[in-house]
Amino acid sequence: MQLEAGRLIGARQVASPHHNSRPHGEQPSLLVIHNISLPPGEFGGPWIDALFTGTLDPEAHPYFAEIAGLCVSAHCLIRRDGEIVQYVPFSERAWHAGISCWQERECCNDFSIGIELEGTDTLPYTDQQYRALVQVTRLLMQHYPLTVANITGHSDIAPQRKTDPGAAFDWQRYHQMLTKVAHQEGSST
Repeated sequence: MQLEAGRLIGARQVASPHHNSRPHGEQPSLLVIHNISLPPGEFGGPWIDALFTGTLDPEAHPYFAEIAGLCVSAHCLIRRDGEIVQYVPFSERAWHAGISCWQERECCNDFSIGIELEGTDTLPYTDQQYRALVQVTRLLMQHYPLTVANITGHSDIAPQRKTDPGAAFDWQRYHQMLTKVAHQEGSST
């Protein structure tokens, strides 16, 4: 996988209108991990793409009537099978964090990258999702001032509003996989 002009080469590209420019000179230095399933608790289907592109049919499911008008996006989604979908180039500001604060700095969208995992707070994420997330994370760390210390969950930047990626996300496993891949990359040079 490669990164070119803020886009993941090899990921499925679905352009979202829900983004804008980052503040002048701002580089992403925070990675925020989220989860999403549409309808809640259901996987697959076109609904996440539709939400992030502003085309969600409010009549397709009762829950959609509540969220169809939202202008939200993430940089990427990692589906249950490990497929990576990119909605917004990493160089742009996706609208994923909402009202948020990280280390006394507000407006996390300005300086963060948002990655959604197709899932819920309580159902285990798949091996394919962890592998894809590690692959994307390592690539981002090679191109942006992003460190392991600045990888967090949506629940940590918006604790009064959000709970994702939830207790089902295995932070220890993710960090161990990141470390293992970093060591492999270091020994292959």
